[in-house]
Amino acid sequence: MKKQTITAIVPVRAGSRRLKNKNISPFAGVNLLLFKLNQLKKVKLIDKIIVSSDSDKMLKFAKDMGVGIHKRGLKYCDEVSTTFGDAVRHIAESVDGDHILWAPCTAPLVFPKTYKKAIETYREIIDEGTYDSLMSVESFKRYMWDDNGPMNYELGLKHVPSQQLKEYYFVSDGILMAPREKMIEWSYFHGTNPYKFVLDKRSSIDIDDRLDLEVARAWLDLDEKVYDEDPYFI
Repeated sequence: MKKQTITAIVPVRAGSRRLKNKNISPFAGVNLLLFKLNQLKKVKLIDKIIVSSDSDKMLKFAKDMGVGIHKRGLKYCDEVSTTFGDAVRHIAESVDGDHILWAPCTAPLVFPKTYKKAIETYREIIDEGTYDSLMSVESFKRYMWDDNGPMNYELGLKHVPSQQLKEYYFVSDGILMAPREKMIEWSYFHGTNPYKFVLDKRSSIDIDDRLDLEVARAWLDLDEKVYDEDPYFI
């Protein structure tokens, strides 16, 4: 990719249905928002960091950290007045930069080295033209059912070990990248042909409720060397 700017967007809002004040929940001696801003500021490949929020309190945290802010109207935050896609488009239209890295603070275990690798990968795939965007995922192989029975395996003699099941992916939402103009066009943060950037289970944690928050706090302190070498954690 020719030299083009990358703007990291940290979307936060005052309301949270499952966990009150989720985005500023205490975490690692600070809070989730400040922790994420500290991570992003260590990534030299990011040209600009912007916090988008309806909350004056959260925007002040951003100002105090020396990053940019985007004051978002309530209708783009209340999940009722407009669609999620409208909110994504509005944010993309309101910031500068050639490419956007969507970096929620609810994914606190995505660390600077992972952002660096994701950005490098994104630049390669965009240059090649094989993908239109990048999204982080967690791969899994599990026995799955719907109301009609097994979805990805058979009962009885044809049952197979889970290692032989087809691989599927959770969209982790920790890293989402696309050209800014495309986000505006799609009204979404990735396209129909995204590169699946696979994260491990720990990095894929997405905080939605109190249990997720406690898991992230516990996993934060895992020794990196042990984590990288022990297959139990992969």
